[in-house]
Amino acid sequence: MNQETVKDLVVEALRENERLFLIDLKFSPGNKITVVVDGDDGVPLKECVRISRHLEHNLDREVEDFSLEVTSPGATEPLVNSRQYKKHLGRTLKVTTQEEKLEGKLIELDDESVTITWKAREPKPIGKGKTTVVKQAMINYKDIKEAKVKIIF
Repeated sequence: MNQETVKDLVVEALRENERLFLIDLKFSPGNKITVVVDGDDGVPLKECVRISRHLEHNLDREVEDFSLEVTSPGATEPLVNSRQYKKHLGRTLKVTTQEEKLEGKLIELDDESVTITWKAREPKPIGKGKTTVVKQAMINYKDIKEAKVKIIF
């Protein structure tokens, strides 16, 4: 299976809808191709079907047999592309960096970093007891080992 040809076909299919972007492209033994795409507004099923058909119509099973799966990332999958963060603005993330694990609301993002905020209980500066304070952290994408959206019911 020519992996470059498959990648070119995926890119070509994604050009038809600029709101979609590639998350992962895997080639497994037995010519199993797995394409994971996400979108700025999610991925409708019809888009997965369209991409799948585009690949199938341009690859020849007579030359080399293959299996194909086109899917979107699940709700529990980590965020791996900076465009994924944009659609989760305002939601709670669990972020792991080299130094720490943070959990907070995604309040801001740019091309290089995300900003999350959370509440914490800390000792009062004067006197006994604790007080609730709002904390904030700006984290560069390159420092994030893993970020997942916390599912709240």
